[in-house]
Amino acid sequence: MRRLLVIDDDARLRDLLSEYLGSRGFAVDTAADGEAGLAALRSGAIDLVVLDVMMPGKDGFEVCRELRTFSRVPVIMLTARGDEMDRIVGLEIGADDYMPKPFNPRELLARIQAVLRRAEVPREAGAVLRAGPIEVDPDRRTVTCEGEAVSLTTTEFEILRVLVANAGRVIPRERLMELARGEEYAAFDRSVDVHVSHIRRKLGDDPRNPTWLKTVRGVGYTVPRAPRPAPPGPTREPACPNRARHRAPGRVHDGAHVGGDLARGVPAVCGRGGRRVPGSGAVRRRAGRGG
Repeated sequence: MRRLLVIDDDARLRDLLSEYLGSRGFAVDTAADGEAGLAALRSGAIDLVVLDVMMPGKDGFEVCRELRTFSRVPVIMLTARGDEMDRIVGLEIGADDYMPKPFNPRELLARIQAVLRRAEVPREAGAVLRAGPIEVDPDRRTVTCEGEAVSLTTTEFEILRVLVANAGRVIPRERLMELARGEEYAAFDRSVDVHVSHIRRKLGDDPRNPTWLKTVRGVGYTVPRAPRPAPPGPTREPACPNRARHRAPGRVHDGAHVGGDLARGVPAVCGRGGRRVPGSGAVRRRAGRGG
């Protein structure tokens, strides 16, 4: 039997959800505040958390943030505030879904069942999915990037799984959410953009010039089949220690150097030459000659 934890300071709502969800085959634990909820999560096996945002003491955002330091259990956040920014913040700190109050208990039940389905280990054995340095193991629910483990929430994992499984193809935003979360969530605000941003940060991808999770403007997202880091810029010659001397009035640095090996990081030796500004009458000296 799946065990749920409802964390809400509203005793009537706790009782209502405990009775309703209990009658649908779940074991339901409750907590009246954030501290009690965190204690229950540390001491018991919980399959999903229904978490209220507006609570005295630690609010839902603080609880979710602390929870993510030791657990990946799915979280559905509840709030009486319908502000889009609240929903975005909740998703950014690790929530898997968000519901505004008041809500229909049947809708909450449907969302709980959908989140739990996404969190299940697939029954069929599947090969590890790969795209360049990114590896997604659907059976073990693990992700690595360049050999380093990456911790993702349930929804983030499903989004990345879909993209890596379809590497090289552009997946429209709505279709991506449909494949990752189910058709009923396809048009849920801007949550896909928030999740993608979060995945990029965890992968270490540059949000301004992403390598591994790319945006196709006006369409959706894609993971290239063999994503490669952006090529490094041209190698620059180490600064000459005599540059300041060459900037003396009437002289400019002529860049004349001898020896050195830029590939090995060994600086060249400057001939301490220079050339006078045209019209000065001086003849340019070659590197390594004269004093």
